[in-house]
Amino acid sequence: MKLKLICCEVMFREVSLLVANSPHICDTVFLPKGLHDLGVEKMRPRLQEQIDGIPEGSCDAILLGYGLCNNGVAGLTARSTKLVIPRAHDCITLFLGSRMKYRELFEAHPGTYYRTTGWIERGDGENVDDMTISRKLGLQMKYDELVEKYGEDNAKYVIETMGDLTANYDRMVFINMGLECEGLFERMAESDAKEKGLKFEKVAGSLAILRKLVNGEWDDDFLVVQPGESVQASHDDSVIKAAN
Repeated sequence: MKLKLICCEVMFREVSLLVANSPHICDTVFLPKGLHDLGVEKMRPRLQEQIDGIPEGSCDAILLGYGLCNNGVAGLTARSTKLVIPRAHDCITLFLGSRMKYRELFEAHPGTYYRTTGWIERGDGENVDDMTISRKLGLQMKYDELVEKYGEDNAKYVIETMGDLTANYDRMVFINMGLECEGLFERMAESDAKEKGLKFEKVAGSLAILRKLVNGEWDDDFLVVQPGESVQASHDDSVIKAAN
C-alpha cells in the first residue's frame, strides 16, 4: 500500500523509526507540536487543509498520528480517500500503546505530568505560525524572564493570575520508548521534575499502536473513516466514531 501520514512532531523519532521499517510506502508530514494549543477552531482547519491537499488517487489511505486531542480531530472529513485514526484521547495513549494502560495510570495517578523525547526536544511548539496561547501569555517563561520583559509588578500579576501550570500535579513520568537516545532526555526530565518539586518516575512505553498504524494493521484500536464521512467524538470507550 501507499500511505500518507499526517503526524504531530512530538512523535518524530518514534514514527521515523517505524516508517523506516514499515512494509508499505509511507510518506510523512510532521506538523508543529503547539498546534493543539491554538484551539479547535485553528487546529481542525490546519489538519483538514493537509488532508484536502493530498491528490485524489495518490495513496490508499491517509493516516493521522493524533488522538482526539481536545476535539481537535472532531469534524475532520474524509474526501476521496479513507482516513485512519487511532482511538485515543491524546498522544499519551499512543506512547503507552494501550487505552487500557492509559486509563489505569490516570486513575491511579491523575496528577501526572508526562514527558517523552519529543515533548522535551520540541519545546512549546514555537514552530507554529501563530503564537500558541501559552506563549502569548508568557506561561512558558520563568519568573526572572517575565520580570525582564514586563517588570516586577506585571510579572507577579501574571504568576498570581495564571498560577503555576504544574500546581495540580505531584509527579512527572518519563515514558521510555526504547530509543537509544533516551538517556539524555530522561535526565533532562528528572532535572525538570526536581526544579518543579515533582516526584520523578519512569514507565515503559510501547510502539504497538503506532506500529500497527504505519503497518496497515487497523484493528479495534483504529477508526477507519470512509470517503464522505466525518469524525465525531463518541463520548465512550471507543473515543471517536464516523458519521455521514
